[in-house]
Amino acid sequence: MHKSIEDRIRDKAAELGFAACGFARADAAPRTGERLRQWLADGCHGSMIWMEGRADQRASPAGLWPEVRSVIALGMSYAPAVDPLALEGVGDRGRISVYAQGADYHDIVKKALKALGRWLVAEAGCELKVFVDTAPVMEKPLAEAAGLGWQGKHTNLVSQAHGSWLFLGAIYTTLELAGEGGGRDRCGSCDACQRACPTDAFPAPYRLDARRCISYWTIEHAGPIPDEIALAMGNRIYGCDDCLAVCPWNKFAAAAAANRAFWPRAELVAPSLAELLALDDAGFRQVFAGSPIKRIGRNRMVRNCLIAAGNGGDASLLPAVRALLDDEDDVVREAAVWAMARLSMASAAAS
Repeated sequence: MHKSIEDRIRDKAAELGFAACGFARADAAPRTGERLRQWLADGCHGSMIWMEGRADQRASPAGLWPEVRSVIALGMSYAPAVDPLALEGVGDRGRISVYAQGADYHDIVKKALKALGRWLVAEAGCELKVFVDTAPVMEKPLAEAAGLGWQGKHTNLVSQAHGSWLFLGAIYTTLELAGEGGGRDRCGSCDACQRACPTDAFPAPYRLDARRCISYWTIEHAGPIPDEIALAMGNRIYGCDDCLAVCPWNKFAAAAAANRAFWPRAELVAPSLAELLALDDAGFRQVFAGSPIKRIGRNRMVRNCLIAAGNGGDASLLPAVRALLDDEDDVVREAAVWAMARLSMASAAAS
């Protein structure tokens, strides 16, 4: 008995390192555009103006590529082996979001998508386009429509098998593929993710205001960070995992399923704030080569580390902070002043 094209795609996807694969018609998530436009109209995207520029293309697959007939949604696991919240409150260490502790997912997922695409073109003679994160594609609602899981109250995809730890990619194709049926929302009455957010970034379940999200401030925002957000950041220096880490569905996510490329680099699991504060541009590029963190640049990372140092109250970091009071970057200097004041208060209170 011959396998269907859908089953053969699943087999090939698994061979290439994908933990999840599903199919949806190109028009299977019709409310995506409406929700996106309302989110943008409310200003919830903050300074991410690139979200506005191609909103029509982002709203639906056909808006980006009129010839598309089906979407292949794919997920690659990065399930962590340790508790993402384990370093909370450790004053001399920074916390980096789990997804950024290993290799850059853009490179790993894109390479596998291209390999799958080449195979599919050879097998089925179709046209296709592959996407991961950087294109105007709404991966999460499409993954839900393809049955990979559902968008939880924290707005991220949740999988019954892989919890909250999936990197998503999509292939748009001219093939007519049999849809899986959408994922069923299984959040129920649970609001753990809403309660866990340190900055109350969820004005309502299933709705995120990026202007209050630590991931937005530490990654997307280049300028000074307001006191209210800075004080809530704790020792988070790149992203925030709190809403994902507390999701009960993660108890089903096996670290063994994680793609080896995303296994954490030792130096990024519990990075020393003192060492990161001492980085110049060349040192930053060396430490974060091959990491998604590289794109934020040295100044943004040092700014984040200064805030973490100020929040941690570890007086041993005073010399490293003091050295940055004369930094060439205005934002770094401002953050150094803030951190010095916080550390000086902590030191005085301890004496």
